[in-house]
Amino acid sequence: MSPNIGMSDSDRRNVVTILNTLLSDEYVLYTKTRNYHWNVVGPQFNDLHKFFEAQYEQLNEVVDDVAERARALGGHAFGTLAEFVRHARLKEQPDVYPDAPAMLKDLLGDHETVIRRLREDLETTAAKHRDAGTSDFLTGLMEKHEKMAWMLRAFGAAER
Repeated sequence: MSPNIGMSDSDRRNVVTILNTLLSDEYVLYTKTRNYHWNVVGPQFNDLHKFFEAQYEQLNEVVDDVAERARALGGHAFGTLAEFVRHARLKEQPDVYPDAPAMLKDLLGDHETVIRRLREDLETTAAKHRDAGTSDFLTGLMEKHEKMAWMLRAFGAAER
């Protein structure tokens, strides 16, 4: 049964597509952050190991929230690695194990990419699909990514 929430089926489907693309980006970023948590080395190992753990825990919650938003709109949430890789705007780097400064810079770049995409997506959901709820949801996610990016910058990612 389709939700009767004041949105056309077409608008809901289009918003779910936006959410699933975002979900794919979030999952790639989550996986990359977890990878860096496992593989960081160097003099800042302990601090970065804990820092990356805190960030991937936040991203894990974001992934769940995005999937649940897609479901709340009556859609399905992607749930396979193949779907995530196929639809993500962010890219993985298989067999690449950068040094700690490059890890910070890479994650900062990905968060900033997600922030830019969220700005576009929240405008589209509000203006084109008349979905203020998802637009507000995306604004909240943007603020989380802005904070995570700030933390990466504070760790010195922007100087590298």
